Amino acid sequence: MRYNIRKRDGLSRTATLELDGARQPLPAAADCEDLFPALRSLSGTNLPLCAPAHLVQTYPPPGSLQPVQVHPFLDNRAQSGDCVMVAGWHIAFTNPRSYVDWLVELKEKTPADTAWYAPAAALPSNVATLCYSGFDLFDYRAVDLRSAQDLFCIPEGEFPAGMQKGGTCSCAGCRNGDLREHNREALCREVALAARFIEAGMLRDLVESRCRLDANQVAILRYIDNHYPFMEQHLPIARSGVMRANSGESMQRAEVRRFAERVLTRYIPPKTDVAVLLPCSAKKPYSISQSHRKFQQAVGGRAHELIVTSPLGLVPRELECVYPAGHYDVPVTGYWDAEERAVIAGILARYFERHHNRRIIAHLDGGALAVAKAAADACGITLEYSGTEHLTGAKALNALDSALAGEHRIKDDRLHGMVSYQFNCDIDTRGISLRGHFPELFYSRGLTQLFSIDTGTGLLRPTFDGWDLIPEGYRVYIDDFIPEGDVLVPGVTRADPGIRVGDEVLVTGARAVATGRAALPTEEMARSRRGVAVRVRKIKRV
Repeated sequence: MRYNIRKRDGLSRTATLELDGARQPLPAAADCEDLFPALRSLSGTNLPLCAPAHLVQTYPPPGSLQPVQVHPFLDNRAQSGDCVMVAGWHIAFTNPRSYVDWLVELKEKTPADTAWYAPAAALPSNVATLCYSGFDLFDYRAVDLRSAQDLFCIPEGEFPAGMQKGGTCSCAGCRNGDLREHNREALCREVALAARFIEAGMLRDLVESRCRLDANQVAILRYIDNHYPFMEQHLPIARSGVMRANSGESMQRAEVRRFAERVLTRYIPPKTDVAVLLPCSAKKPYSISQSHRKFQQAVGGRAHELIVTSPLGLVPRELECVYPAGHYDVPVTGYWDAEERAVIAGILARYFERHHNRRIIAHLDGGALAVAKAAADACGITLEYSGTEHLTGAKALNALDSALAGEHRIKDDRLHGMVSYQFNCDIDTRGISLRGHFPELFYSRGLTQLFSIDTGTGLLRPTFDGWDLIPEGYRVYIDDFIPEGDVLVPGVTRADPGIRVGDEVLVTGARAVATGRAALPTEEMARSRRGVAVRVRKIKRV
């Protein structure tokens, strides 16, 4: 049996399971007894997930069959390429906190390159959450049971069978009055939809929309977000698509929290003690919007521009193209609820405490202004105000211009801030020049190109000379060979901690170095035996 991952989106994957010459695309719903005949005769192994540890260890499941049964209280027996089965997972939905605790414990002790099977658990209404949790393979037991109970299954829930006659669905099962066929088809359609969202890197958006009608699934999503260190290591550092922040849960997305934490702990602002707080804009990056063109003209480069926005909190001007700052979409109503205000005020307060500015000018209105005032009160600092309404009007813009009269222009050093955010280091940018047109920019020293910007993600792409400026970190070390293409997991000896999917990395070996983008986080490189570790862009022999 071989398990080949094609695309990752957090814990979820699209993949292919090769078994005895047959290929099963994943995620999928299937008759799993046909894939794994041993399931037909397996008995006495369905130990509840909540069973006490001594009972589970007294009756361990057989260790030589596929799929390999795993349990929170059992040592890991699965190996790379196996399919693992979590018996009784359907009952985990009734206890969201335990669902997430069990999931984290099982994922952390199981090889990353294993397929995951959740028997008797998948319904059209919960399979998106199961995929988001990292399950790949499902059977028809749960929907067949609902058919026996005269329940009509659709992604919005399970309803009395009479609903089948109301025109809700026009599948072959509904046309023929076959409830069992409809329920199976509904599950297959939802699994296929989840697979498409995984391929697009948008499964979180599907989960947020599907879970709204089930309190337990909403709770599961919130508990998963509370496990920030666990989720953050599995999520890509950037995506090229839109990040939709359309619900309250979006405030706690690991990508949102990671951006805020990097701004607060890594990012190095330009050398000035004057800052201007500005509102966000519907267009991204902000600089292409009419409002921000007016703001930038009024500021005239005499202050550091900080954009106050939900859900990210604070976006320095230098990072406006970096994912998710240049890629998010949020409903614009002008109203910020109490939770939004508390979270974002906390981010601003931490920034003000870390970076001491002589002057902070608030060119804000509405909820953003209230947030800035709350943060200033928490820090004991005084804000100046250049306008609290009609911020793009002549009166407010003239007030902003006048407030900065006499202040010196600061060096426009977008590269310095981006390097500190992305690579957690401070580099000397003297003598580095910029060419190109925003946002497609290139940085060089003399005739030597050092960095370019990926316009899809906003991330810097260092050349070999650019890597010489980054003293440490983001290195992947390989055996004594010259890569002929992408670097595979078996060739990796170790990798620096903190590497995430999509990070720019330098591949270092005795005979060659290479630049590229990480296809796995550090932890999965160490726990996998198959797959691509780094997608290589350029190779240089040593």
